Parts: sequence; structure tokens; C-alpha cells
Amino acid sequence: MNKLEDERFRSIINENNDYLLQLSYLYVKDWNIAEDIVQEVFINYWVKSEQFQAQASLRTYLTRMAINRCKDYLKSWRYRTQTLTNIFTDIIRTKNQLILQDEQLIVAEAVLSLPIKFREVIILYYFNELTIQKISNTLNTSESTIKYRLKKAKERLKERLSKQQWEVFVNE
Repeated sequence: MNKLEDERFRSIINENNDYLLQLSYLYVKDWNIAEDIVQEVFINYWVKSEQFQAQASLRTYLTRMAINRCKDYLKSWRYRTQTLTNIFTDIIRTKNQLILQDEQLIVAEAVLSLPIKFREVIILYYFNELTIQKISNTLNTSESTIKYRLKKAKERLKERLSKQQWEVFVNE
């Protein structure tokens, strides 16, 4: 590998690492696994970079690779048998910060509890701010299907979140 190729590859990693890491985390719900997936994506890209035909942007290509890796992981035996645990810190926070954090956690858990086909459109549309057309291209799915999944995902989220008692409103 020459110095120019090395710098180009580092540039690709710097531009896409955080985005792919966040995307992968939203699929697999585990930072360590998400980091492994992103690392595999970059290694695969490096090994097979000559196969990239630039029919789509490099970010779209890497996103598709990451999504496929995440889906493969979610189908794997390792994922199905793994128990997930949460570690909480002992940092003291004010009541408002705790309420806000709790509400954000409730929304995040509601999104993460959606089936993958609904979760991914919510993540790509609201968190990554992609257009329906870009989501359609990224997932190789028709725009009408993306719109339908987005509508159904919002309905499911509304249903789940409407059952929550929001602490902010309890004392009013």
C-alpha cells in the first residue's frame, strides 16, 4: 500500500466512522458489536475496494455494507443467545435531567423495540435525516414501501408511547 492510498483510506474512515457506528448501534443495540461491525465494513471495503463501481455514493455503499452486516449479526446464533445488560453510572443528576433522560430512554426503547424493517426507516428518516428517496436507494426498496413502513412505524410508536405516563405531566 502506498502513502497516497493509505491517506485516502484514512480519510474515508474519518469521514464515515461515526455515522456508521451510530447506524450500526441503532441496529444491534451494543456499542462493542457496532464497533466490530464498522471495523469489518472498513476491512471489507479495503480488500474489495476495486469492486466499488461508484453507481452510488461511497457513503451509501458503506451504509449498505453496514446494514447487511448488522442484519447478519441479528440472525446469528451469537446474538440470539447473548444476554444484554445495562450499566448505570453513579453520577448525581438533577431531577429535570433525570426526567429528560428517562423520557429519551423511553422513546429510544420504543424505537429499538420496533421490528427491524420499521426501526430502520425511523432511524434513517428521523435520526440520519435521509429523504424517502435516499432511504429507498439505501435499502433497495420502493419509495411507496418506505412510506408505508414509515407510516406503520409511527403508528406503532404512537401506540406504545401513548401508554406511557410522562412524569412531566403527572404533577400538573
